[in-house]
Amino acid sequence: MSYSNSQKNLPRAISLLPPVEFSAPALEMEESGVKTYVLPIHGQGVFLFSVTEPANLEGKTVSISFWDTFYKDGLRFTLGVGTLELSRMSEGTPLATANTGLVQNKNAFYWISLDAHQRAIKFGVGEARLETMSFQYVLEGKTTDENHELVRFLEKLTTIKVTSVDSFKPIKLLRDPIVQSSPLRVKNTEELTMGDIANNSFLPKSNLSTIAQKLYDNVAGKRFVLDDESFPQFSQAIEYSIANPNGWCNATLIKKSGEFGEKNLNKTYLRITLGVNSGESPGVPYVMEIWPPGHYSPIHNHAGANAIIRVLHGAISAKLFPFLGTDDEESVASFAVATFSKDDITWISPEMNQIHQLKNLDGNVETCITIQCYMYDAEDQTHYDYFDYLGTKGNTEHYEPDSDADFIWFKAQMKSEWETHLKEQEELFLKSNL
Repeated sequence: MSYSNSQKNLPRAISLLPPVEFSAPALEMEESGVKTYVLPIHGQGVFLFSVTEPANLEGKTVSISFWDTFYKDGLRFTLGVGTLELSRMSEGTPLATANTGLVQNKNAFYWISLDAHQRAIKFGVGEARLETMSFQYVLEGKTTDENHELVRFLEKLTTIKVTSVDSFKPIKLLRDPIVQSSPLRVKNTEELTMGDIANNSFLPKSNLSTIAQKLYDNVAGKRFVLDDESFPQFSQAIEYSIANPNGWCNATLIKKSGEFGEKNLNKTYLRITLGVNSGESPGVPYVMEIWPPGHYSPIHNHAGANAIIRVLHGAISAKLFPFLGTDDEESVASFAVATFSKDDITWISPEMNQIHQLKNLDGNVETCITIQCYMYDAEDQTHYDYFDYLGTKGNTEHYEPDSDADFIWFKAQMKSEWETHLKEQEELFLKSNL
């Protein structure tokens, strides 16, 4: 399998390449049980992998080695359940050991980052990012010359060899090492400042993938607003429909109260779709979601799709998770919580921010209304049209992204309810003044 640079516009920490199987003639006689891959850039990159049968891991290890071209020297990770050992091939004793490693969770996956420039080797569980790192080792020399020699040693590493249990599964090679956190908010070129770049506080829109940039451009415009000239009271009408026992929003939320298992009105939100499903996204690609105060989603993923989320009204809180836990809803801790307010824009890639839980916090007064848009990568050959989520008993369930109403119909319905409300208010006012 070859690789390409088609996604070079992604942020450096998440540049994506498909798995690269190295099958040169010189390696055709590899021993049984060994898999070989080649780093896209010598001395750097991130290797993502999983172990699909964690229940069978006890007493077993996975050996992942980074070799130089001639197999004379390299680095070796030996991973077991809760154990990690890092060694240099040419030395007799391990460089480091740690009480981290594989976990017995069938949805867990792992990453190793190699960074020759910083002489850093990192390991983590879940999405490849600093927030999920559980081990780091920096090769340090006593002199500048020794440090330069260590950089040259790492820069010679070209090949990954894996000796493992049968259930080992390579996922992807990322082009660049993990060096810094990836900001959750996106800014367009016209708004980006030098301070934003220096502080790493916003992700430049141009650093999104080509697909995500397309989604961003479609919903980030100044005229892409809820309360437009055709219905300036749209958001008020939605609030009224939620509060009114006879409102469509109120009735639909109650109807959906058992959608994710046991009945729970707060575990509901409305999905109003714009357009149709053209086969490039999980469900209809553009969805307006409505979150009354206190309402929230289950912990869920996004089918490996790209996504852009813009807040149109109110504010939404997002908890991010390294992977979708399976034991119970508390089995995998959140590594970040962020609140997004009106006109904030956040992003999801196939590798980053995929697993989250959204909530309009209990103390908020306003309903939150967002526009969410999804699209698979152009290279995707299989489309998974479900969002996986944690059920009430911690089991992984499947949710087909559906529609509660079409946007055009919904807007007309809200306008009708609002006009009826205004008429009733007027009649009450007239009666009170008779």
